[in-house]
Amino acid sequence: MNEESSLKGRKITVVGAGVSGRALAELATDMGAEVFVSEKKEIAPDALKLFAEKNIAWEAGGNTARALDADEIVVSSGVSPEVPILAEAREKGIKITGELDFVHPYLDSIVIGVTGSNGKTTTTSMIGYYLERMGCSVMTGGNIGNAVAKAANKVFDFIVLELSSFQLYWAKDFMCDIAVVTNLAPDHIDWHGSYENYVAAKANLISCVAPGGAAIYQKRDEEALKIREDINKFPLFWGEEDPHVKGIYLDEGVRAAWINGGGCRMKKKLFLFENIKLLGKHNLENAAMALSIPALLNLGDVPEDVISSYVPPAHRCAFAGKVKDITFVDDSKGTNVAASVTAMTSLSGRKVIILGGQGKGEDYAPLAEAVRENTSAAVILGSEKEKIAAALTAAGFTAFKLVSDMPEAVNTAYSLAEAGDTVLLSPACTSWDMYKSYKVRGEHFCEIVKEIIERESK
Repeated sequence: MNEESSLKGRKITVVGAGVSGRALAELATDMGAEVFVSEKKEIAPDALKLFAEKNIAWEAGGNTARALDADEIVVSSGVSPEVPILAEAREKGIKITGELDFVHPYLDSIVIGVTGSNGKTTTTSMIGYYLERMGCSVMTGGNIGNAVAKAANKVFDFIVLELSSFQLYWAKDFMCDIAVVTNLAPDHIDWHGSYENYVAAKANLISCVAPGGAAIYQKRDEEALKIREDINKFPLFWGEEDPHVKGIYLDEGVRAAWINGGGCRMKKKLFLFENIKLLGKHNLENAAMALSIPALLNLGDVPEDVISSYVPPAHRCAFAGKVKDITFVDDSKGTNVAASVTAMTSLSGRKVIILGGQGKGEDYAPLAEAVRENTSAAVILGSEKEKIAAALTAAGFTAFKLVSDMPEAVNTAYSLAEAGDTVLLSPACTSWDMYKSYKVRGEHFCEIVKEIIERESK
C-alpha cells in the first residue's frame, strides 16, 4: 500500500457504477476513504453485493446533491464531462479526478498504454499474451478484462491497459512507460463534440509517456499526435525498411515485419506474415505493434509457434464459417466507419457487406466510397439504414437491399454472394438499436451462419 497516497478520512464520490466504477469504489474504500457511489441508471446485483460487503453507500436512478458531499469526485470510465452533477461540482470547487489519475499512484509496474480508433483490443490482448508467454507476470485490463483499479497495490512485471478516449480525456497525472496508438479515425463524435476533440483525447496518451519512454504509432498520425522529442518514437511504415530511420516496417516484398532503432541499431525481425493467423492487413499492423513491445524491452525473440498460437478476441474480422466456397467473416466490433472501411480494404476478393445499426453521428460518405470500390453488394439493417442507403445512392452505388433483421440480412447476403466471395458483417454502427452489445450481435450472426452451413450441407 502506498501510505503517502492513503485516502484515510477523505470523502470520495464515485460517479458511475459500472465495471470501472465499482473497482474505483472498492479501491478508495480499501485505502480508508468514506465512499459514496452515484449512478444514473440501475446498479447491477453483483455491484450491490460488493457495496454491501464493503459498507459503500450508493444511489441509483440519478445523481443527486448527495453526490456533492465529498472532498473529491472520481469519474469512472465513459462518464462525460457534460454530466450536470460535474458542472455543479465545479461551481462548488470540488476536485474532479479521472479514473487513470486516481489509480496511478497505486500502480507499481511498467505500464503499457494502448489506444486507437480501431484494433486497440486486439493489440492490447496480443501484448499481454506475448509477454505472458515470455514468462512475465502481466495484468491486462483497462477497457477489456480487469478494470484499471484492479492493478492497484499489486506487483506485476507489466500492466497492459486498453484505454478509451473517454478515459484519456480526464488524464492529467497518469503516466505510462510505453504508449501504443494503433490508428486515428473518426469515432465517438457524439461524446467528444468534434473529431478534433476526439483526437486530442487520444493524443493525451502521448502526453502521459514518462520522459525516456517510447511511443508506437502510425507514421501518418505523427503530426496529429504531437509526438514529444523527449521520448523514443517508433512510427509504423509499410514498405522496404530504411536502416537509418527508426521505426516498425511491414514489407510486403519479403512478407515480414521489422523493428529498427535507427542508424542500423537494434534491427530485428518481428515475424513472417505467414505466422499471423488473423485475417486482414490491419491485423498485421496490430501484430507488428504488439511484437515490438518484447523487442523494445529486450526480452528476446518471441518463438514462431507462440506468435502463431495467438487467438484474437471474438468478433474482430473472425472467420465464422464457409459453405459452397462462400466465406463468412464476423466483424461485429466494426462499430464505426473507419473500422468497416479497414475491414473491407484489408480482406481480399469480392465481398458482400452487411451494414447498419445505431449511429454515432458520423459522415457515411467515406463508407459509401469504400463500399462502391470494394464490394459487389450491400445489405443494410437497423436504425441507420435509410441514412446509409442515401449515402450509397449519392456515391452511385445501388446494389444494396434494405432488410428488417439479422436473419434476413445474412440470408440475403448469402443469396447475393457467388463462389469465392466473402459475406462480411462489419456494420459501421453500434448494436444498441437491436442488441445489448456488439458481442451479442456477432454471436447471432454466427448462429445464423451455422444454420446456413447445416442447411446447405445436406
